[in-house]
Amino acid sequence: MTIDPSIFKSYDIRAIYPGQIDEEKIVPIVKAIYTLFQKQLNNNGQLQILLTRDMRLSSPSLLEVAKKTLIEMGAHVIDAGLLSTPSFYFAVFHYGYDGGIQVSASHNPKEWNGLKIVRKDKTGLIKIGKLTGMEEVKQMVIDNFPFKLADTPGFVTQKSGILEDEVKNALEIVNNPKISEFKIVADPANAMGATYLEALFNKVKVNLIKMNFNLDGTFPAHQPDPLQFETLVDLQKKVTEEHADLGLAPDGDGDRLFFIDEKGQIVPPTSITSLVAKELLKQNKGAKILFDIRYIYTPMKIIEENGGKWDITKVGHANITEKMSQTGAIFAGESSAHFFFKATGNGEGPLGVLLIILDIMTRENKTLSQLSKEVRRSYESGEINFKVSNAQEIMDTIKKDYKDGELSELDGVAISYPAWRLSLRTSNTEPLLRLNAEGYNKNEMKKNYDTIVDRIKGLSKS
Repeated sequence: MTIDPSIFKSYDIRAIYPGQIDEEKIVPIVKAIYTLFQKQLNNNGQLQILLTRDMRLSSPSLLEVAKKTLIEMGAHVIDAGLLSTPSFYFAVFHYGYDGGIQVSASHNPKEWNGLKIVRKDKTGLIKIGKLTGMEEVKQMVIDNFPFKLADTPGFVTQKSGILEDEVKNALEIVNNPKISEFKIVADPANAMGATYLEALFNKVKVNLIKMNFNLDGTFPAHQPDPLQFETLVDLQKKVTEEHADLGLAPDGDGDRLFFIDEKGQIVPPTSITSLVAKELLKQNKGAKILFDIRYIYTPMKIIEENGGKWDITKVGHANITEKMSQTGAIFAGESSAHFFFKATGNGEGPLGVLLIILDIMTRENKTLSQLSKEVRRSYESGEINFKVSNAQEIMDTIKKDYKDGELSELDGVAISYPAWRLSLRTSNTEPLLRLNAEGYNKNEMKKNYDTIVDRIKGLSKS
């Protein structure tokens, strides 16, 4: 049996079903994951492994095979069934399981499936990615490693009540605020974000207008990827039609959460990061907060203005969780709308972010558009992707073109000037070159951005 090595991505495993992954191919992958857990935890005995899945049509059968395989390896399997990714991370951390495997392909189209992998650590969670064990998993699978089955098979217990505990924990993070009865439109795209939104708003009273809440792995309304802004158009329209206070758009597995303001405009995730940072720094004087390299000006300025410390991370949720663990940061926000709390094991905590935003709106009696405008310190270009075969050559040329700027190679190439900056990096999952720019002056930023776009187009080879 041959398994395509390209399915082992930087942050998780993603593959097309049934071509690249199926009920047969998942077996050696799960055996390799359990073997990695035993090695990293220095425990060759029985481990407690949380097993969950999303709503994709292939997920139930893949989960059953994963469960059977883990039992053969000797695991105590905790089967929690349908669960979003942040709920999955929360459960591993909150209940102290040794590790967890989730059958999911995040926001990818319906033909895809895969696995997210996480284990406990003394400082929080470790997401298994390229630098934290994924290469070992890939190598074991490719090399047909002789996995050792347990002398005594493991067993399964069922776990329920996770969502209720997650909501309770999120409310405690925000000190159980009294929240106004807002009108909220939510579109989870028939995917897993519906589960935690339903659980939260069963506890917190709002006027919730639901769009595409029924779980359906065929994604009949649209692909569950709010970074593709065309998927947000119906939600934006509904917010304005209903005169709602805000709109919510989680992605397929629920670990990203986009906000729409009362005017139907997409709120930049950096504004959400800044609002949350400002709030957390009231109670945690001088604490550290992280943000990724794509857009830094707004969160950097807000954190400094409120007496906090900051650090910049590589792009990618596994990188950010790892950086939080290393630095002790209390919160992190990514430009793609992943938000992380130390209080949830350095994993994504969209419920905590949502509650903080609603709490601020309640206390300050301000709209989301007002709050977003108040924290904005710069103008952002939006990301443009170039499909190229010569990404490194282009990045080297841009470095030469802008050699008088301040260079960072933390993640690709970032070049800063006093009033504007650019970030150019390759995708971790696709043959793409991604460009972002920001500036304190909108016109100057746009002028420089357009110049770089034209330059890259001229250099590109397909």
